[in-house]
Amino acid sequence: MKNVTIYLIAGILLLLAACSDSEESSTTDQEDEQEKRSVTIEDGMGEKTIEGTPEDVVVLEWSYVEHVLPLGIEPVGVADVDGYNKWINVGDPLPDSTEDVGTRAEPNLEAIARLEPDLIIGAKYNHEGIAEELEEIAPTVMFSPYSEEDADDQYEHLLNEFDTAAEIFDKQEEAEQTKQQLDDTFSEQSERLDEAGLDTIEAVVTQAFTAQDSTIMRHFTDNSVVAGVLEEIGVDNAVETEEPEIYGFLETDIEALQNYQDARFFYLVLEEDNVFEQLEDNPAWTNLDFVEEGHTYELPGDMGTFAGPLSAERLAVELTDALIENE
Repeated sequence: MKNVTIYLIAGILLLLAACSDSEESSTTDQEDEQEKRSVTIEDGMGEKTIEGTPEDVVVLEWSYVEHVLPLGIEPVGVADVDGYNKWINVGDPLPDSTEDVGTRAEPNLEAIARLEPDLIIGAKYNHEGIAEELEEIAPTVMFSPYSEEDADDQYEHLLNEFDTAAEIFDKQEEAEQTKQQLDDTFSEQSERLDEAGLDTIEAVVTQAFTAQDSTIMRHFTDNSVVAGVLEEIGVDNAVETEEPEIYGFLETDIEALQNYQDARFFYLVLEEDNVFEQLEDNPAWTNLDFVEEGHTYELPGDMGTFAGPLSAERLAVELTDALIENE
Protein backbone atom coordinates (compact mmCIF):
# COMPACT_ATOMS: atom_id res chain seq x y z
CA MET A 1 0.00 0.00 0.00
CA LYS A 2 2.88 2.32 0.85
CA ASN A 3 4.41 1.66 -2.54
CA VAL A 4 1.13 2.63 -4.25
CA THR A 5 0.99 5.88 -2.28
CA ILE A 6 4.58 6.68 -3.17
CA TYR A 7 3.88 6.05 -6.87
CA LEU A 8 0.78 8.30 -6.74
CA ILE A 9 2.70 11.16 -5.12
CA ALA A 10 5.53 10.78 -7.59
CA GLY A 11 3.05 10.86 -10.47
CA ILE A 12 1.38 13.99 -9.17
CA LEU A 13 4.74 15.73 -8.75
CA LEU A 14 5.72 14.80 -12.29
CA LEU A 15 2.40 16.14 -13.58
CA LEU A 16 2.82 19.41 -11.71
CA ALA A 17 6.37 19.77 -13.01
CA ALA A 18 5.18 19.15 -16.56
CA CYS A 19 2.43 21.79 -16.19
CA SER A 20 4.94 24.28 -14.79
CA ASP A 21 7.32 23.60 -17.67
CA SER A 22 4.44 24.02 -20.12
CA GLU A 23 3.41 27.38 -18.59
CA GLU A 24 6.99 28.63 -18.61
CA SER A 25 7.38 27.50 -22.22
CA SER A 26 4.13 29.27 -23.18
CA THR A 27 5.23 32.49 -21.47
CA THR A 28 8.63 32.30 -23.15
CA ASP A 29 6.98 31.70 -26.54
CA GLN A 30 4.75 34.77 -26.05
CA GLU A 31 7.74 36.91 -25.07
CA ASP A 32 9.70 35.64 -28.08
CA GLU A 33 6.74 36.42 -30.35
CA GLN A 34 6.52 39.96 -28.99
CA GLU A 35 10.25 40.47 -29.56
CA LYS A 36 9.97 39.21 -33.15
CA ARG A 37 6.98 41.44 -33.92
CA SER A 38 7.57 44.58 -35.96
CA VAL A 39 5.29 47.06 -37.70
CA THR A 40 6.07 49.61 -40.38
CA ILE A 41 4.00 52.77 -40.27
CA GLU A 42 3.96 56.17 -41.96
CA ASP A 43 4.30 59.18 -39.68
CA GLY A 44 4.99 62.84 -40.35
CA MET A 45 8.67 62.14 -40.91
CA GLY A 46 8.22 59.25 -43.35
CA GLU A 47 8.27 55.47 -43.10
CA LYS A 48 9.23 54.02 -39.73
CA THR A 49 9.57 50.47 -38.39
CA ILE A 50 8.83 49.77 -34.74
CA GLU A 51 10.40 46.60 -33.36
CA GLY A 52 8.46 44.68 -30.71
CA THR A 53 5.35 45.97 -28.92
CA PRO A 54 6.00 49.11 -26.84
CA GLU A 55 4.78 49.14 -23.25
CA ASP A 56 6.27 52.25 -21.64
CA VAL A 57 5.40 55.29 -23.74
CA VAL A 58 6.06 59.01 -23.31
CA VAL A 59 3.59 61.35 -25.06
CA LEU A 60 4.61 64.92 -25.89
CA GLU A 61 1.31 66.22 -27.32
CA TRP A 62 -2.11 66.08 -25.64
CA SER A 63 -3.89 64.81 -28.75
CA TYR A 64 -1.94 61.59 -28.62
CA VAL A 65 -2.68 60.97 -24.97
CA GLU A 66 -6.22 60.43 -26.23
CA HIS A 67 -4.88 58.06 -28.86
CA VAL A 68 -3.34 55.71 -26.30
CA LEU A 69 -5.75 55.81 -23.33
CA PRO A 70 -8.67 54.11 -25.18
CA LEU A 71 -6.23 51.36 -26.15
CA GLY A 72 -5.58 50.58 -22.50
CA ILE A 73 -2.14 52.20 -22.58
CA GLU A 74 -1.24 54.46 -19.64
CA PRO A 75 1.68 56.72 -20.61
CA VAL A 76 4.56 56.80 -18.17
CA GLY A 77 5.24 60.42 -19.08
CA VAL A 78 3.23 63.30 -20.60
CA ALA A 79 4.24 66.85 -21.49
CA ASP A 80 2.44 69.45 -19.34
CA VAL A 81 0.29 67.13 -17.23
CA ASP A 82 -1.42 70.06 -15.47
CA GLY A 83 -2.36 71.62 -18.81
CA TYR A 84 -3.80 68.34 -20.06
CA ASN A 85 -5.91 67.96 -16.94
CA LYS A 86 -7.11 71.56 -17.29
CA TRP A 87 -8.01 71.54 -20.99
CA ILE A 88 -8.79 67.89 -21.82
CA ASN A 89 -11.42 66.51 -19.46
CA VAL A 90 -12.39 63.17 -21.03
CA GLY A 91 -12.14 59.50 -20.15
CA ASP A 92 -10.22 58.34 -17.12
CA PRO A 93 -7.79 60.87 -15.65
CA LEU A 94 -4.09 60.33 -16.02
CA PRO A 95 -2.77 58.09 -13.24
CA ASP A 96 -0.81 59.77 -10.44
CA SER A 97 2.23 57.80 -11.57
CA THR A 98 2.38 59.69 -14.89
CA GLU A 99 5.47 61.90 -14.84
CA ASP A 100 5.45 65.46 -16.19
CA VAL A 101 8.20 65.78 -18.81
CA GLY A 102 8.19 69.52 -19.40
CA THR A 103 6.18 71.60 -21.82
CA ARG A 104 4.84 70.46 -25.18
CA ALA A 105 7.00 73.03 -27.00
CA GLU A 106 10.13 72.30 -24.94
CA PRO A 107 10.03 68.83 -23.39
CA ASN A 108 12.65 67.94 -20.81
CA LEU A 109 14.96 65.40 -22.45
CA GLU A 110 16.56 64.36 -19.17
CA ALA A 111 13.17 63.67 -17.59
CA ILE A 112 12.17 61.59 -20.63
CA ALA A 113 15.41 59.60 -20.54
CA ARG A 114 14.99 58.79 -16.83
CA LEU A 115 11.72 57.02 -17.64
CA GLU A 116 13.50 54.67 -20.09
CA PRO A 117 10.51 54.53 -22.48
CA ASP A 118 10.04 51.97 -25.25
CA LEU A 119 8.45 54.63 -27.45
CA ILE A 120 8.04 58.40 -27.66
CA ILE A 121 5.09 59.98 -29.47
CA GLY A 122 5.42 63.59 -30.56
CA ALA A 123 4.21 66.08 -33.15
CA LYS A 124 6.35 67.15 -36.07
CA TYR A 125 5.35 70.81 -35.82
CA ASN A 126 6.65 70.94 -32.23
CA HIS A 127 9.40 68.35 -32.03
CA GLU A 128 11.09 68.01 -35.41
CA GLY A 129 13.99 70.11 -34.15
CA ILE A 130 14.82 67.63 -31.38
CA ALA A 131 14.08 64.46 -33.38
CA GLU A 132 17.67 63.18 -33.19
CA GLU A 133 17.86 63.70 -29.42
CA LEU A 134 14.55 61.90 -28.91
CA GLU A 135 15.63 58.99 -31.11
CA GLU A 136 18.73 58.57 -28.97
CA ILE A 137 16.42 57.95 -26.00
CA ALA A 138 13.84 55.68 -27.68
CA PRO A 139 12.16 55.04 -31.04
CA THR A 140 10.08 58.12 -31.79
CA VAL A 141 6.88 58.48 -33.81
CA MET A 142 6.03 62.01 -34.94
CA PHE A 143 2.57 62.65 -36.28
CA SER A 144 1.86 65.65 -38.48
CA PRO A 145 -1.75 66.79 -37.99
CA TYR A 146 -1.28 70.18 -39.64
CA SER A 147 0.39 69.21 -42.89
CA GLU A 148 -0.98 70.51 -46.18
CA GLU A 149 -1.85 67.01 -47.42
CA ASP A 150 -3.99 66.30 -44.34
CA ALA A 151 -5.57 69.72 -43.92
CA ASP A 152 -8.64 68.95 -46.06
CA ASP A 153 -10.24 66.72 -43.40
CA GLN A 154 -8.65 66.88 -39.99
CA TYR A 155 -11.28 64.63 -38.43
CA GLU A 156 -10.47 61.85 -40.90
CA HIS A 157 -6.78 62.44 -40.19
CA LEU A 158 -7.47 62.03 -36.46
CA LEU A 159 -9.00 58.60 -37.10
CA ASN A 160 -6.07 57.60 -39.31
CA GLU A 161 -3.59 58.56 -36.58
CA PHE A 162 -5.63 56.60 -34.04
CA ASP A 163 -5.50 53.53 -36.28
CA THR A 164 -1.74 53.93 -36.61
CA ALA A 165 -1.34 54.08 -32.82
CA ALA A 166 -3.44 50.93 -32.52
CA GLU A 167 -1.22 49.15 -35.03
CA ILE A 168 1.94 50.16 -33.14
CA PHE A 169 0.61 48.79 -29.85
CA ASP A 170 -1.14 45.77 -31.42
CA LYS A 171 -4.49 47.06 -30.13
CA GLN A 172 -6.58 47.06 -33.31
CA GLU A 173 -9.55 45.39 -31.61
CA GLU A 174 -9.67 48.05 -28.90
CA ALA A 175 -9.47 50.77 -31.56
CA GLU A 176 -12.39 49.29 -33.50
CA GLN A 177 -14.47 49.18 -30.31
CA THR A 178 -13.69 52.83 -29.61
CA LYS A 179 -14.60 53.88 -33.15
CA GLN A 180 -17.82 51.87 -33.05
CA GLN A 181 -18.77 53.56 -29.80
CA LEU A 182 -18.00 56.91 -31.42
CA ASP A 183 -20.23 56.10 -34.42
CA ASP A 184 -23.03 54.95 -32.10
CA THR A 185 -22.81 58.21 -30.16
CA PHE A 186 -22.96 60.24 -33.37
CA SER A 187 -26.05 58.33 -34.52
CA GLU A 188 -27.78 58.82 -31.17
CA GLN A 189 -27.15 62.58 -31.18
CA SER A 190 -28.28 62.90 -34.79
CA GLU A 191 -31.56 61.14 -33.94
CA ARG A 192 -32.09 63.42 -30.95
CA LEU A 193 -31.66 66.50 -33.16
CA ASP A 194 -34.02 65.08 -35.79
CA GLU A 195 -36.69 64.46 -33.17
CA ALA A 196 -36.26 68.02 -31.86
CA GLY A 197 -36.61 69.50 -35.36
CA LEU A 198 -33.01 70.74 -35.33
CA ASP A 199 -31.75 68.83 -38.33
CA THR A 200 -31.36 71.75 -40.76
CA ILE A 201 -29.35 74.27 -38.76
CA GLU A 202 -25.94 75.87 -39.23
CA ALA A 203 -23.46 76.38 -36.43
CA VAL A 204 -20.44 78.45 -35.55
CA VAL A 205 -18.20 76.93 -32.89
CA THR A 206 -15.75 79.31 -31.28
CA GLN A 207 -13.06 78.88 -28.65
CA ALA A 208 -12.54 82.16 -26.86
CA PHE A 209 -10.04 83.26 -24.23
CA THR A 210 -8.05 86.24 -23.03
CA ALA A 211 -4.43 86.66 -24.05
CA GLN A 212 -2.36 89.74 -23.18
CA ASP A 213 -5.52 91.65 -22.23
CA SER A 214 -7.10 90.96 -25.63
CA THR A 215 -10.06 88.74 -26.50
CA ILE A 216 -9.08 85.93 -28.86
CA MET A 217 -11.78 84.13 -30.85
CA ARG A 218 -11.03 81.03 -32.89
CA HIS A 219 -13.86 80.04 -35.25
CA PHE A 220 -13.45 76.44 -36.38
CA THR A 221 -13.45 76.11 -40.15
CA ASP A 222 -15.08 73.46 -42.34
CA ASN A 223 -11.94 71.28 -42.45
CA SER A 224 -11.49 71.09 -38.67
CA VAL A 225 -12.13 68.22 -36.26
CA VAL A 226 -15.02 70.26 -34.85
CA ALA A 227 -16.62 70.55 -38.30
CA GLY A 228 -16.20 66.80 -38.76
CA VAL A 229 -18.13 66.18 -35.55
CA LEU A 230 -20.85 68.62 -36.61
CA GLU A 231 -21.22 66.80 -39.91
CA GLU A 232 -21.49 63.45 -38.16
CA ILE A 233 -24.46 64.64 -36.09
CA GLY A 234 -26.15 66.37 -39.03
CA VAL A 235 -25.27 70.03 -38.39
CA ASP A 236 -23.68 72.27 -41.05
CA ASN A 237 -20.59 74.27 -40.16
CA ALA A 238 -21.09 77.92 -41.16
CA VAL A 239 -17.41 78.94 -41.21
CA GLU A 240 -16.22 78.16 -44.71
CA THR A 241 -12.97 79.13 -46.39
CA GLU A 242 -11.75 78.96 -49.97
CA GLU A 243 -8.63 77.04 -48.94
CA PRO A 244 -8.34 74.71 -45.93
CA GLU A 245 -6.95 76.42 -42.86
CA ILE A 246 -3.89 74.48 -41.74
CA TYR A 247 -4.86 74.69 -38.05
CA GLY A 248 -8.59 74.40 -38.69
CA PHE A 249 -9.68 77.80 -37.43
CA LEU A 250 -9.89 81.51 -38.23
CA GLU A 251 -8.78 83.93 -35.53
CA THR A 252 -10.97 87.04 -35.60
CA ASP A 253 -12.46 89.80 -33.49
CA ILE A 254 -16.04 90.40 -32.36
CA GLU A 255 -16.97 92.38 -35.49
CA ALA A 256 -16.45 89.33 -37.73
CA LEU A 257 -19.40 87.56 -36.08
CA GLN A 258 -21.84 89.62 -38.15
CA ASN A 259 -21.00 87.29 -41.06
CA TYR A 260 -22.72 84.37 -39.30
CA GLN A 261 -25.89 85.88 -37.89
CA ASP A 262 -28.18 83.13 -39.25
CA ALA A 263 -26.22 80.42 -37.47
CA ARG A 264 -26.39 79.01 -33.97
CA PHE A 265 -23.39 80.26 -31.99
CA PHE A 266 -21.49 77.92 -29.66
CA TYR A 267 -18.59 79.11 -27.57
CA LEU A 268 -16.08 77.24 -25.45
CA VAL A 269 -14.73 79.20 -22.49
CA LEU A 270 -13.19 78.42 -19.14
CA GLU A 271 -15.37 79.43 -16.22
CA GLU A 272 -12.74 81.83 -14.90
CA ASP A 273 -12.25 83.42 -18.34
CA ASN A 274 -15.72 83.85 -19.85
CA VAL A 275 -14.98 86.68 -22.26
CA PHE A 276 -18.61 86.93 -23.36
CA GLU A 277 -19.70 88.15 -19.93
CA GLN A 278 -17.61 91.24 -20.67
CA LEU A 279 -19.60 91.90 -23.88
CA GLU A 280 -23.03 92.31 -22.28
CA ASP A 281 -22.98 96.07 -22.93
CA ASN A 282 -21.20 95.92 -26.29
CA PRO A 283 -23.57 96.62 -29.24
CA ALA A 284 -21.28 94.72 -31.59
CA TRP A 285 -22.33 91.64 -29.59
CA THR A 286 -25.82 92.40 -28.31
CA ASN A 287 -27.14 93.48 -31.74
CA LEU A 288 -26.22 90.22 -33.44
CA ASP A 289 -29.26 88.25 -34.61
CA PHE A 290 -28.26 85.03 -32.86
CA VAL A 291 -27.78 86.94 -29.61
CA GLU A 292 -31.16 88.67 -29.85
CA GLU A 293 -32.87 85.36 -30.69
CA GLY A 294 -31.20 83.49 -27.82
CA HIS A 295 -29.29 81.16 -30.13
CA THR A 296 -26.04 81.26 -28.19
CA TYR A 297 -24.76 78.25 -26.30
CA GLU A 298 -21.94 78.02 -23.80
CA LEU A 299 -19.86 74.83 -23.92
CA PRO A 300 -17.33 73.64 -21.32
CA GLY A 301 -13.85 75.02 -21.86
CA ASP A 302 -12.13 71.81 -20.75
CA MET A 303 -13.04 69.95 -23.93
CA GLY A 304 -10.37 69.22 -26.51
CA THR A 305 -11.03 70.71 -29.94
CA PHE A 306 -7.72 69.55 -31.43
CA ALA A 307 -7.68 66.24 -29.63
CA GLY A 308 -8.70 62.63 -30.15
CA PRO A 309 -11.70 60.29 -30.29
CA LEU A 310 -12.75 60.78 -26.67
CA SER A 311 -13.04 64.55 -27.09
CA ALA A 312 -14.88 64.11 -30.40
CA GLU A 313 -17.46 61.95 -28.66
CA ARG A 314 -17.88 64.39 -25.78
CA LEU A 315 -18.20 67.32 -28.19
CA ALA A 316 -21.06 65.61 -30.05
CA VAL A 317 -22.98 65.07 -26.82
CA GLU A 318 -22.30 68.57 -25.45
CA LEU A 319 -23.40 70.23 -28.71
CA THR A 320 -26.62 68.23 -28.83
CA ASP A 321 -27.41 68.76 -25.15
CA ALA A 322 -26.88 72.52 -25.46
CA LEU A 323 -29.19 72.78 -28.49
CA ILE A 324 -32.02 70.69 -27.06
CA GLU A 325 -31.91 72.03 -23.52
CA ASN A 326 -32.06 75.67 -24.70
CA GLU A 327 -34.83 75.39 -27.30
